Amino acid sequence: MAKLKKPDPQALLDWYDRHRRALPWRAPKGRRSDPYAVWLSEIMLQQTTVPAVKPYYEKFLSLWPRVENLAAASSDDVMKAWAGLGYYSRARNLHACAQMVARDYAGRFPDTEEGLRALPGIGPYTAAAIAAIAFGRHAVVVDGNVERVVARLVMIEEPMPKAKPAIKEAAAKLWPAERSGDFAQALMDLGATLCSPRRPTCSLCPFFGACKAAAAQDAERFPVRAPKAARPARQGAVFFVERADGAVLVRTRAPKGLLGGMTEIPGTPWLDDFDIETCASHAPLKAEFTRLMGDVEHVFTHFSLRLGVFVAQVPSRMRAPEGMRFVAGDELDGEALPSLMRKVVAHARAAKSKPATKSRKRR
Repeated sequence: MAKLKKPDPQALLDWYDRHRRALPWRAPKGRRSDPYAVWLSEIMLQQTTVPAVKPYYEKFLSLWPRVENLAAASSDDVMKAWAGLGYYSRARNLHACAQMVARDYAGRFPDTEEGLRALPGIGPYTAAAIAAIAFGRHAVVVDGNVERVVARLVMIEEPMPKAKPAIKEAAAKLWPAERSGDFAQALMDLGATLCSPRRPTCSLCPFFGACKAAAAQDAERFPVRAPKAARPARQGAVFFVERADGAVLVRTRAPKGLLGGMTEIPGTPWLDDFDIETCASHAPLKAEFTRLMGDVEHVFTHFSLRLGVFVAQVPSRMRAPEGMRFVAGDELDGEALPSLMRKVVAHARAAKSKPATKSRKRR
């Protein structure tokens, strides 16, 4: 391998000045970033892609342009606006954080990593990102894109996630004293564009000639990944109850835990050894339930899920069981339905005129 140059942070900053992405939460060149905008975008971008976040970010800003507005919103409205973005604990923490900033900090975010980490939902990465981008603090910001760039640059052979401390240490040595926020965003942009997971465009990279993985023509292998464990599979059933007037039976999940505080179609627990033939006892009310052809499938971070869908029509006078409610059919889309439940609703509505496989009545 030929002798490599030393990575030049200024080369990356020069590249960023020419090629920076235009993002709705990013301040124009020469303008100071809005801490509220940075915080909101960073929370939304956790484990989510930029294209998926953009419409949610713009919707939140249109509804709640300042942190005080978000703090004053109801938790139901926040969850409804977040519905579909996933990882719903982020939305609960987002609202709690806005309330704390408005109440305890007069609407101003702390400007240090330590101060930011005292807020709900803000961990080490997010605190560093806000401190660097919004306040110009010298903070080492390492997200997935930065991990990929640095792991390739210094060719870290240790598999993820054990390699994270070594990557953070290597990034810290690279970090410049000035323009910390720009440097963080430059690394993110580099990883999102040229230093992509597959087929990176090494020849155009500002670190070309300094990157060990590129010199070894082995960039795609980094960061090294440990073999993935098999994802457990769970099963369950849901009961889509529609009144003659079009209203649909729903309930709100417990505030904590998976999909906490979200709206759902009533159903069974999700189990590894679920027996769908015995699920009738979980039906929310007495009705003639018909199982639809085809199941709804969804993949969570730690397990996959398959739901059988049972539907029933009930009279308009039917009252909701305790802890549940009927929502008008034309208002259902406005509920805080997570992606899984939107799949259930779509499947039930699309299958109305299709033949069923079997019927059962709760006794």
